Amino acid sequence: MSAPLQVYYDGGCPVCSREIAFYKARPGAAGFAWIDVSRDDPGPGLTREAALARMHVRRADGTLLSGAAAFAAMWQRMPGFTWLGWMVAMPPLRGLAELAYRGFLKVRRLWR
Repeated sequence: MSAPLQVYYDGGCPVCSREIAFYKARPGAAGFAWIDVSRDDPGPGLTREAALARMHVRRADGTLLSGAAAFAAMWQRMPGFTWLGWMVAMPPLRGLAELAYRGFLKVRRLWR
């Protein structure tokens, strides 16, 4: 089995924590390290401020991805979502997904 994908999320955001709870309950969730950056240190190369501003994932090789690219990487390794992860990672959907994520981030501020 490959190393767990580290998923950094804002547990203080009601929408974010609800969505992550959904993923944690899915088959394959044990293959991820879920890190709530509202409580835990994100570790080297990622500040708490940056981690709270956008969802991030860290691959086993240390590569950090954020936003729609982070979701795509997570979905690619999650049973039932693999197809969505590969679709979102392909141009032009990658750019559209990132625009949609940035739109969500603007609305998310209202829920904080």
